[in-house]
Amino acid sequence: MDDTVEEDDFIEEDEILLENGVEEDALNEEDEVLLENAVHCPDCDDVRGHIILREKRKGQGSDYLLKCEECSKVHTVHIRPPPVMNIPFILTEGPSSITKVIEIDADEILELEDVFQEDDKLWSINQIEMKDGRYVKHCEASLVVRASALRCDMVRVKLTMTRGEESSSDVLIVPADKTFTAGNLMDLEGQTWRIRAIHMGRARTLRGTVEARDIKRMYLHEPPVEEYFAPRTPRERRQAWKEGKLGFNPDPVLPKEIIKKGVAPTNKRKIKRPRN
Repeated sequence: MDDTVEEDDFIEEDEILLENGVEEDALNEEDEVLLENAVHCPDCDDVRGHIILREKRKGQGSDYLLKCEECSKVHTVHIRPPPVMNIPFILTEGPSSITKVIEIDADEILELEDVFQEDDKLWSINQIEMKDGRYVKHCEASLVVRASALRCDMVRVKLTMTRGEESSSDVLIVPADKTFTAGNLMDLEGQTWRIRAIHMGRARTLRGTVEARDIKRMYLHEPPVEEYFAPRTPRERRQAWKEGKLGFNPDPVLPKEIIKKGVAPTNKRKIKRPRN
């Protein structure tokens, strides 16, 4: 049996709300909810709020008997879900791609860089092909013959690792929003590398921070060992003492092991006698 809502019921409800001292903000929120039933009124020739008098299921949709809140026009609105389109998507994840048919409402608009979820992964549309063979930036689903998308929640960062004069390539799979800073150290498969530079296609940085999704390639160098920084000359050793790298030494002097036998170095300056 169809349910019928009388206009008097709405009037009595409004009077009860006002008698109970309902705040004006609460009424405004209720008005906003009623505006969700806004449809085109044939008499007002505009979109108006309507009262639902009766609802009748028809297949997967419904027929609504509505009453315009502006002019009291009673008319019927038929609501039917849009047909579903089966669109083949080429889903690319790194070097591998698969084709999967995805159901989409015929009136939905597909647009480049739109993100959707499939198989618990996020994908970004990078190509839309219409039935006439044209490739467009956006299109209604009913006109699309196929589309392609790239996985966007995880990305592949290409690496060039240099050790001495030898270089090798590898790929690092990381979240798209992970950041890397040129000049920093990073651990990779139990080894420590220094990020020498980050290449982003049109630009390259030696110090900046870049998100993984924007990186075309990272160049890694093996970090120098501690012996590389060890002081080699007396002057470098004295400077290292001053900087605290060799422990505390309030009065740096030449190390005994490098002083020639029979030579007694002195730091005293010779004072020249004035001429008579």
